[in-house]
Amino acid sequence: MNRLSFVAAGAVLAAHLSAAATEVAYFTEPVHVGAQRVSNAADPKSYRIDAARHIYAAYSSRIFKGRLPPLIHGVVVVETTVDASGYPRHVHLVRGPSHAPDVSAAVIEMIKRAGPLPAPSRFGASGVRFTEIWLVHKDGRFQLDALTEGQN
Repeated sequence: MNRLSFVAAGAVLAAHLSAAATEVAYFTEPVHVGAQRVSNAADPKSYRIDAARHIYAAYSSRIFKGRLPPLIHGVVVVETTVDASGYPRHVHLVRGPSHAPDVSAAVIEMIKRAGPLPAPSRFGASGVRFTEIWLVHKDGRFQLDALTEGQN
């Protein structure tokens, strides 16, 4: 093999390795700890905070600590319907980043797998519906708008 072939092969290998190094896995399996909690929230806005705390506990290693940087990789707005037992029955993407559809898909899957969320005890058999905004950093960590620490 001549020198040019070695250089070309090295360039292809370097490009492949650098692409793999920048690839981010946005989906993580949740950690389920302890018994299911019950939410005594009286309205969807209060339930949203209980659900956000549950998601933070389930994905504690993925939470972005501190203030987020000025530019966020993805903002995902999701409407979730939770039944009386706390299971996410309908997760609807309201808005997601067009440049990163994998982020939206991962957020939806993470919500579904985090269930059961706290059981909404004060909403009857129909459960509760709420909207949450996920602020996703380029490295895959996130904050939820209900519990965000703000942005620089």
